[in-house]
Amino acid sequence: MATVSKCRLSYHRRLFLLLLGISWVLVGCFVAYQYGREKYFKIERLDARLQLLNLRLLDELAAGVRPDSLMAGNAGRFPGLRLTILDHKGRVHYDSRSDTTRLANHLNRSEVRAALINGSGYTLERLSESSHEHYFYSAMRGDSLIVRSALPYNLELSEVLAADRGFLWFMLGVTLLMSVAGYFATRRLGHNIVRLRDFAERAERGEVIAESEPFPHDELGDISNNIIRLYAQLQKATAERDRQHELMLHEEQEKIRIKKQLTNNINHELKTPVAAIQGYLETLLANPGIDAARQRAFLEKSLAQTGRLRQLLTDVSIITRMDEGSQLISKEPVVLNDIIAEVAADVQLLPPERRLRVHCDFPGPVEVCGSPSLLTSVFRNLTDNATAYSSGRDIFIRLLADDEESCTISFADNGIGIEEEHLPHIFERFYRIDKGRSRKMGGTGLGLSIVRNAIAIHGGTITAHNRPQGGLEFIFTLRKHS
Repeated sequence: MATVSKCRLSYHRRLFLLLLGISWVLVGCFVAYQYGREKYFKIERLDARLQLLNLRLLDELAAGVRPDSLMAGNAGRFPGLRLTILDHKGRVHYDSRSDTTRLANHLNRSEVRAALINGSGYTLERLSESSHEHYFYSAMRGDSLIVRSALPYNLELSEVLAADRGFLWFMLGVTLLMSVAGYFATRRLGHNIVRLRDFAERAERGEVIAESEPFPHDELGDISNNIIRLYAQLQKATAERDRQHELMLHEEQEKIRIKKQLTNNINHELKTPVAAIQGYLETLLANPGIDAARQRAFLEKSLAQTGRLRQLLTDVSIITRMDEGSQLISKEPVVLNDIIAEVAADVQLLPPERRLRVHCDFPGPVEVCGSPSLLTSVFRNLTDNATAYSSGRDIFIRLLADDEESCTISFADNGIGIEEEHLPHIFERFYRIDKGRSRKMGGTGLGLSIVRNAIAIHGGTITAHNRPQGGLEFIFTLRKHS
């Protein structure tokens, strides 16, 4: 197939040859028609002159003028003139070039038959049987006679009757100009067709095709530009679809990885409280005579571990719900001031050694569209984190920015902060800075991860940094509309 394609004439050449053939045929037909019309016009004009002569001769013959006198009077006007007079039966009565006794009947001559039928007639060129010369014959019928005048059909007369060659050369020049113009026109069209063919071959191979040099501003160019533009847009859409598919696949794989990691971490985290509870209960069962104070201490420790176990299961449930059904979480108008006030009231119920002062700096009510439970978990987990680990005495909640689209909030404490190396990891699940201290305080390692996911569900982001004056500050945004 490739060999055939290479040997085949290009579209440009085939189209040019087709147009060239059509134009030459049309011009040839026009020239032949015009040439014939011009020659016929000249013949008719010559015949008209001879017919006028014939008419005058008939009139003079009717007036009694002798044929010889007629011939002598008109020979100078028509060089080589031959005059023949015959009756309606075709018998020759007079001929200026031949002896009438030797002439055959002329009734079968075409110009004579036409004169008898139509009154006049002519024959362009015929060989005379008597003189053996070619003549142009013109005959006219009278009342009793037929007058026929003839001129020798020699080179001079043939040139007179021939069509104008200047017109022929003019049409030839016009045809050549048309051929040159057709060549350049078809070459331009062929170039565009070749570009379209190359585009189709590249598209078939699946190559990346950007919007290249535009085609000319005509119908074919507009169609070509639209095809290439649509294909380029289709390629972009396909690439974007594949990118989104890969991204979704990556996210799905990441979710699977996180689920496995979460399962492993949960198993690890559950072992500690379960093992502690099991150890306390086995000790109580193995030592029934243990004193009441130690029994109570063991039971209180078991109760604390069950509380930690319950908190761990609650946090895991929240994390799972946000991971698998974030788009299904119902949202409604929520006033953040009310949530902060509720969390601050809960802090005041803590024992004095764990109680922090909550300072809220909101100039007015701030309302967002969100999940009340998740937004509550944001402020509660940040508060619990500050209460448990900051070693500070105050919590500062400030509204940094507020517009129609979103609000930006700062949550800070005046505690000891954390080391810089831990800042990039504090939102990871089960990440603990001081693992022993975190477990002692009852932490699950999921609080800040819950905060980050809850803020992400509300279209925001969160960052953390150490304050220059001491303590840790979280800055996060929340979108006001879902």
